[in-house]
Amino acid sequence: MKLTIERTALLTSLNHVQSVVERRNTIPILANILLDAREGSLGLTATDLDIAINDRVTASIGTEGAITAPAHLLYDIIRKLPEGSQVELSFKSEDGRVYIRCGQSQFALSSLPQDDFPVMETNELPHNFTLPAAVLKRLIDKTRFAISTEETRYYLNGIYLHVAEAAGVPVLRAVATDGHRLARVETPVPADADKMPGVIIPRKAVNEIRKLLDERDGDVSISLSDTKICFAMGDSLLTSKLIDGTFPDYERVIPAGNDKVLELDGKTFAQAVDRVSTVSTEKTRAIKLALSNGNITLSATGADAGSATEELAANYNSGDMEIGFNSKYLLDITGQIEGDSAQFVLADAGSPTIVKDSVDDGALYVLMPMRV
Repeated sequence: MKLTIERTALLTSLNHVQSVVERRNTIPILANILLDAREGSLGLTATDLDIAINDRVTASIGTEGAITAPAHLLYDIIRKLPEGSQVELSFKSEDGRVYIRCGQSQFALSSLPQDDFPVMETNELPHNFTLPAAVLKRLIDKTRFAISTEETRYYLNGIYLHVAEAAGVPVLRAVATDGHRLARVETPVPADADKMPGVIIPRKAVNEIRKLLDERDGDVSISLSDTKICFAMGDSLLTSKLIDGTFPDYERVIPAGNDKVLELDGKTFAQAVDRVSTVSTEKTRAIKLALSNGNITLSATGADAGSATEELAANYNSGDMEIGFNSKYLLDITGQIEGDSAQFVLADAGSPTIVKDSVDDGALYVLMPMRV
């Protein structure tokens, strides 16, 4: 294998794939990235056996071939080479090393054979549809903060993507919850997606997809089965195993009888929560909201730091009420509000609260209260 490639193009492609590789690996080949030079381009593939990312970038190929090289080491070397430079990659079978040349710099890296590199099959994915990149970004951004990190409830460690019905109309819905808060976001069902099974996309795959979307516009092609999902965007292809579990019946935790409505400026409220929670105890991050007609008072108390209060004008006329929340969870949800006003639909101090965005009917959040 021998090729020449522009440093920035190679670095961009490496950036797409190397983050999948775990820093600590008990299987040596999983610490490597597969380099496949053929037909005027270089293919780069990385995997951790649950996720695989493949990226292709234009290169001047002298000799076609494939080999693997240490992912993070290769990335660090290319990152430190001069901007705008040309990089020569070659493999010598005599000593089994990958050589990197750039100007007066030369590096020799150990390699492992291509045949040892595990391949994640992408055939037999019967459900295929496309989503605009902006729509997929929205589904991810407005739900992933609520993904559980508790490994024992593994079925909550991802986003549940499925087809549901809202007001008699089919929608594609993304849901995430950790038991303390829930995010539910929906969009019209794309063509050919109506028969797809409900799937749970793992947290790591969600984060990797979101990174790729930062550099993509246009449509994303999605293929899936009961066990795998594949996202194709531009020259990048991400394949992931799905979480093998049953997502809980989340509709049961969305309250239907809440009758107290609080409306206020979402950004002003979030800033006030951030300020007041500065003194709250690190462990609980508790903040209390005291609602009365026309205003809301936020307060927090810390064991050593003292206390804080702030009063805000609000549209509320359902009688006095006090309710406590985890301020971090509250900020996570208010951070998703895009409109000028946020709407809180409450019942009492012990019941879940619904939060809605004034400009996004397809997004709904549920937050469990806490005792303060």
